[in-house]
Amino acid sequence: MLVPVKKGMFLCLITAMILVLAACSSNNGGSEDANGSSQQAAESSAANAATDGEQTDADTSAAAETTYPVTVSNYTIENGTWVKKEQTFDKAPERVVANTQGAAELMIRLGLTDKLVGVAALFGSVPDDIADEFKKIPVLAEGYVGKEVTIGASPDLIMGRGGLFEDADWGVGTVNSLNDMGIKTFVQNTSVTDASLDSLYKDITELGEIFNVQANAAAYIGELKVREEALKARASAETINYASFSDNGDGTIAIYNGNGDTFIESAMSLINVHNMLINETGTLSLEKLIEINPDVMIISKYAGGIDPQETIDKLLANKQVQSINAVKNKKIYVIDFNNFWGYGDSIFTGVETLADDMGM
Repeated sequence: MLVPVKKGMFLCLITAMILVLAACSSNNGGSEDANGSSQQAAESSAANAATDGEQTDADTSAAAETTYPVTVSNYTIENGTWVKKEQTFDKAPERVVANTQGAAELMIRLGLTDKLVGVAALFGSVPDDIADEFKKIPVLAEGYVGKEVTIGASPDLIMGRGGLFEDADWGVGTVNSLNDMGIKTFVQNTSVTDASLDSLYKDITELGEIFNVQANAAAYIGELKVREEALKARASAETINYASFSDNGDGTIAIYNGNGDTFIESAMSLINVHNMLINETGTLSLEKLIEINPDVMIISKYAGGIDPQETIDKLLANKQVQSINAVKNKKIYVIDFNNFWGYGDSIFTGVETLADDMGM
């Protein structure tokens, strides 16, 4: 899946990536308990990492109070390119619309559920530990929300995935048009060009400043860094190369390059798993897939989409691709759309679950 950049590109995306949710493999079943086991692993790592814990406590206690007005460097789109645009807040926003599920989940993690007046794009599973909090948020749309409905929620801040701020008429509207109406915007750093895992920490830090919950932000970054170290400790000794695929909707297989998914690549690199096609552009054929011969293949499950197992079965039955290592060894895994394309903290759950499924 990729970040929609244009309306046409978005339509291709919806067709190509209409799958995601579970996080189970075709050869070892699901891993519904993976989040819990991964969290236990992280807690174990935290218990064995006194130095990290002490640093986290120090960071939390030293967290500053926000003095308003506060200005953060954010983004707008110009001629198809993300450029810097500052956002200044005279006070903490009170009415926030999250244009994706992942953005709303991040707000909940920072203790800001009561600030949310709307969420959209519910394409994956909500973590069990925040499910009750998530239910408190008004759902503006199960899919991507439009500008009119978004504005109708009377937000003073709209935040989330960058691709939904790129068009004046589609998505939630452009950054400039919303700012002109007096509505502040926060484009997640994770969802723009050249994003990395550090972009997630930047998002959390800046949200902490904007909402004056810097202690919460520092504490949560500490938790995530423990999970980061736990994933590094599980990394494969040898590089595992993967390719993503989906169902075109007509029974044929689509190969997804993931071009621009640098945030996902950064997170996957923690376990030494890498996207072979990230630098490719254009439409890719099965011949290309055969040529690169990935060790692993990944398909996402998307709420309301085609059952990925149906697509996996078609791939396994296709005589043309039997020489591919991932097919021969049945190393094909299902990932949750929200975990990877929510551009939030659930990327950790996604990578942990995949590591569990791959037997790391």
